[in-house]
Amino acid sequence: MRRILLALTAFAAVAAVAVPLSVQSDEVASTAALPARQLTGYWHNFDNGAAVMKLKDVPKAYDMIEVAFANATSQPGGVDFAVDPGIATKLGGYTDADFIADVKALKAAGKTVVLSIGGEKGNVALTSSGAASTFASTMAGLISKFGFDGVDIDLEGGHNIEVASATSAIKQLKAKVPGLVLTMAPETFYLQANGTYLQLIKNLKSEITVIHPQFYNSGAMNGCDGNVYSQGSVDFITAQACILIQDGGLRPDQVALGLPASARGAGSGYVAPGIITNALDCLDKGTNCGKYKPATPFKGIRGVMTWSINWDVTAGNSFATPIRAHLNGM
Repeated sequence: MRRILLALTAFAAVAAVAVPLSVQSDEVASTAALPARQLTGYWHNFDNGAAVMKLKDVPKAYDMIEVAFANATSQPGGVDFAVDPGIATKLGGYTDADFIADVKALKAAGKTVVLSIGGEKGNVALTSSGAASTFASTMAGLISKFGFDGVDIDLEGGHNIEVASATSAIKQLKAKVPGLVLTMAPETFYLQANGTYLQLIKNLKSEITVIHPQFYNSGAMNGCDGNVYSQGSVDFITAQACILIQDGGLRPDQVALGLPASARGAGSGYVAPGIITNALDCLDKGTNCGKYKPATPFKGIRGVMTWSINWDVTAGNSFATPIRAHLNGM
């Protein structure tokens, strides 16, 4: 994903946020309340040339909004967040208080709002028990302060992730935040056999709400059927999504498909919405497949994620409109 630079190699405790021992369960959404067919999009807390918008102006087609990204401070494991001054200026004024009000309004409208950590240039060093504990405490504080429903783990590059520490960090956060929504956006390479992310997914399969792999910016990859597929095809999407279910042990409703909203939203791998809807039908119903076809359909596949809402708005909502319509008809 083309994303803002985050210096996540060293995190720090959030001095400005009072961290509670736990977050009350009514402060976060129940995962049971999430729609069966879900459209997720990332919202930019930065200006990179895509449309800049307030959180409240996210198109109604989206069910889950992933706020990109949390910031890092200096102590390993700590995270912080604030509205980016650059977009605040461009929007004619947008404060943390305005953002908090927007989160509250979106949740009242039935939307889910989570805070994402990582991104293309973000390096997270969850490599010790101390960092894991600090992450859990500071993230719980941000969830309490801003009203987020949970966290998205988007640690790209596959480095600075120690599986035991990352597992501990999420389990500690889950204990502090009842009803925590947990999403992940792994790159395809790290979902291959013995990949770091795949082991983390197995460890956290009971905590995970939904995983939406990035089926773009990728080389050719092995599918679950043993064949090699190149990005840009139905097979590339379906034969890798099944890895999460067959090898990762996830349910179909814990799996969604991550694709760029436009060619400007990724370095490579953009596909027309029709390829995405065919992939959904293949996984869910066993129809409109390419070479790979699941022996038994993965009924209940969750939906689609896109990078990003901002790039889609820039392109006239050419992604969300057809994908939303298809999800509504499934």
